[in-house]
Amino acid sequence: MSEYWFNVNTKQIEEGPQSDWSQLLGPYATREEAQSALAKVQANNDKWDESDAQDANWDNNPTNDTD
Repeated sequence: MSEYWFNVNTKQIEEGPQSDWSQLLGPYATREEAQSALAKVQANNDKWDESDAQDANWDNNPTNDTD
């Protein structure tokens, strides 16, 4: 079974890792899943940013708020 990788520099799908590991996201089971890799990364980043913002105010002390 093939594995698919998304190359973040070329924005191309690779069947099997063909580039340096630092340029790849994956492995993914399908070409379609690899093609949506950046969207998945962005969605995860958005969730983590939201979580970080909530964590910044964890103690409910207004003098500790960064905003």
